[in-house]
Amino acid sequence: MSLTSAATLLPSDAPTDVILIGAGIMSATLGLMLKELDPTLSITIFERLDVAAAESSDAWNNAGTGHSAFCELNYTPEKADGSIDISKALKIAEQFEESKQFWAYLTEQYHVQEIQRFINHIPHMSFVWGHENVEFLRKRHAALTESALFKGMLFTENRAELQDWIPLVMDGRDPAQPVAGTRMDLGTDVNFGSLTRGMFTLLQQKPGVTFHFHHEVQKLRHKFDGTWGVKAENLQTGQEIKVRAKFVFIGAGGGSLPLLEKSGIPEADGFGGFPVSGQWLRCTNPAVIARHEAKVYGKASVGSPPMSVPHLDTRVIDGERQLLFGPYAGFSTKFLKTGSYFDLPASIQLGNVKPMIMAGLKNLSLTKYLIQQVRQSPQDRVAALREYMPEAQAQDWELAVAGQRVQVIKKDKKQGGVLEFGTEMVTAADGSIAALLGASPGASTAVSIMLELVQKCFPRQAATEQWQAKFREMIPSFGHHLAEEPALVTRIRERTSAVLGLVEPSSEEVGR
Repeated sequence: MSLTSAATLLPSDAPTDVILIGAGIMSATLGLMLKELDPTLSITIFERLDVAAAESSDAWNNAGTGHSAFCELNYTPEKADGSIDISKALKIAEQFEESKQFWAYLTEQYHVQEIQRFINHIPHMSFVWGHENVEFLRKRHAALTESALFKGMLFTENRAELQDWIPLVMDGRDPAQPVAGTRMDLGTDVNFGSLTRGMFTLLQQKPGVTFHFHHEVQKLRHKFDGTWGVKAENLQTGQEIKVRAKFVFIGAGGGSLPLLEKSGIPEADGFGGFPVSGQWLRCTNPAVIARHEAKVYGKASVGSPPMSVPHLDTRVIDGERQLLFGPYAGFSTKFLKTGSYFDLPASIQLGNVKPMIMAGLKNLSLTKYLIQQVRQSPQDRVAALREYMPEAQAQDWELAVAGQRVQVIKKDKKQGGVLEFGTEMVTAADGSIAALLGASPGASTAVSIMLELVQKCFPRQAATEQWQAKFREMIPSFGHHLAEEPALVTRIRERTSAVLGLVEPSSEEVGR
């Protein structure tokens, strides 16, 4: 079934239970979750482009990493006393396990075939060099492997072992350079574009679901009866459509902030956004691609923002193996890859001017970093690549433009304004509208984010035994903290790995 054209149009000012703005991974997840919880709900979806998952959810517009904190060093900062803070890593690992459970549920429920179109087993590795970084990685490994979520993670300083794991990274490397790596075989690569489109296909087959592609939401108005009036324009014909809904979700990626501002809810006051574009070096040599099978994450340079963590990634996109290195940052005033250069200035309002100025003053290093990135030559990019792949040849790589991200800026009582590098859910006091802002690790944690949203915005229904039972059916670990239950981690991972067609984890990996 095509997801590139609208379904039957609703009459003007037609009522619907739920409106989803943006056809990305978040809306797809929320839409399917709500329909599983209550099949009678009517859902209307607006997307300004002609196809689902064409912005941040598209495979070429994100890293495709199933973020589990196995390899991402920025999730485990070193504290002032030298210890490693693993709290964020534990949370993200648990959240990705919830995502896999939901995907496994959908696979079994709908007998989805060719599941490896969107998820594949790819080992996750961290790689560092220099005495201080090696010691950091050693401490990180020791701290993480205390948890069942990270049992089976290997650590080595043995160059022969690293040569076997990641030959491209070790070939030509200075033999006197101290190096170390960790490896988690349970890692995954996820094509979030394919997953999103597959989920919307399932959603489109359900009664009461209406799609409107090529439609851009122009106005959101909270009515006296508590519903929301939404006006959207058909970008092809100019025709307007008005829909009334009991609940609105704004999941438009970088486009969420302007729409949240249009809602006028008090909770939106003070939020701003800082757009950052991304680029990759994409390998064009099949022989080179064939020699690497891992997602290898390094450590961001001193003074660089978390978004700059470099990685050399094996990807599987539309059945073909790929190799990417990056990200290289850029700056654009667009909030979306297909957006307008006026997006940033148009988003500045009286309520967010101060937070944006204060956040900017406190993040001058980010401005400096972006200027340096924008000024990079092709030779500079290859030089960065050679830190991870010493024998890389420039002719084997081409520059590819990735997606556009909008980092969240919000008010802060002490600092005036702060720049956030994660995701932020903004909901109205009455739960009638919600918006998701921010970026990584968004897509990987979409299920837990939407699960939290459902409980917050549909509190009465979520508390019923019917919905509670359905939560447990969709996500068997619902109500549990996996980090504290090793036996449950084992059962969950064995099931999801089998259902999703991933390599079955060994007893060592699941902590038997």
